[in-house]
Amino acid sequence: MSSPAALATVTATLQHLLSDVTTSVTTQPPGTARSGTGEQINIFLYSTYHNTAFSNSPMPGETRNGEHAHPPLPLILKYLITAYGANDDDISGQQLMGQAMSILHDHPLLNPADIDGVTPDSNLQHQVERVRITPDILSLDDMSKLWSSFQSAEYRLSTGYEVSVVLIESTRPSRTPLPVLRRGTNDRGPVVMAGPSPSLSGLRFPNQKPSAELGDTVTLLGSQLSSDDTVVRFQHPQLNNPIDIRPEVNNSNTEMTVQLPAPADDATLGSQWPAGFYTLSLVTQRTSAPAWSSNSVAMPLSPNIQSINPLTAPAGNVVLTIECLPQITAGQRVALLFNDRTIAPDAIVTPADPTALTSLTFTVESAVARPAAPYVLRLRVDGVDSIPIDFSGATPQFIASQQVTIT
Repeated sequence: MSSPAALATVTATLQHLLSDVTTSVTTQPPGTARSGTGEQINIFLYSTYHNTAFSNSPMPGETRNGEHAHPPLPLILKYLITAYGANDDDISGQQLMGQAMSILHDHPLLNPADIDGVTPDSNLQHQVERVRITPDILSLDDMSKLWSSFQSAEYRLSTGYEVSVVLIESTRPSRTPLPVLRRGTNDRGPVVMAGPSPSLSGLRFPNQKPSAELGDTVTLLGSQLSSDDTVVRFQHPQLNNPIDIRPEVNNSNTEMTVQLPAPADDATLGSQWPAGFYTLSLVTQRTSAPAWSSNSVAMPLSPNIQSINPLTAPAGNVVLTIECLPQITAGQRVALLFNDRTIAPDAIVTPADPTALTSLTFTVESAVARPAAPYVLRLRVDGVDSIPIDFSGATPQFIASQQVTIT
């Protein structure tokens, strides 16, 4: 298709068309274009723009389905056409301008015959998209700014035209894959399963808790939910591989439950289930069919504060040691929420033993005595807070072991 020489080809083609008006058709900046005293038309390419309609598409007619080619460089060319009358006579110049505009009006499209042979090796005449010539209306302010850029040039009767689109082919190689020999095992083609696929819309945690904890039963909400041949997949940025758990048998297509493992059942969960946000989805695997997944929803898993030492301390700078589960892994962001204060950890110690707890040390500076109202503590790990509230009763209450009294 078109080469970079296409810009010069368009200018030369316009010059050839307007040569029917006068033999003196130049292509110079208006500041240096005027030569002699005879009739003259000047064609000046003053700007180029990208045509965004072709920016993300391959060259038309150059690729087939399945092939990848780089998009061409699509250009819009902006021209300024100026008419000079004999002896700079205005009437003569206006006659020239009228004839030039009439020719361009009668040639709204540049045909291959108009382009072929004007300049060598541009291949613009083979372009699939036609090259169109349209008037470009320039306001008085635009025209004034344009002519002022020509330094000492004296203004002459001028008009603007736009030529589009010029597609310059990319020099980067395209990729053409080999033909397909077989479509699946034994050339059976794609596997099609009738019926709507499951879709997740949200999660519900026990007792209306804001997030899940290890040992909880999580309710999945959605449509077309079925426990047949299905596992619930949990993915976390800290885990190299996802965790799959089979859901409990359900008789509803709008709800499904899954039981998270509890530390009492498996002491090694500290390193297997890091706190933070999980991506939860359903994966269905049926016989003689590829596995397919539902959409994903986010599930926050809260850390659990196992112990706080001390629970009572005098006013001033207080050093607190907190043990938590799951274990804190390298790269996780941790903070202590001391009522409404956010405190960074002084030290985090996570033993190599997966059954051990992570120990964290925090310094609460200038803690104010408030014996009648203990401070509520929350541990935030990767944006998910521990839950210091007991939701199991009729009225939610703060848990005593999650509070510190400053005397």
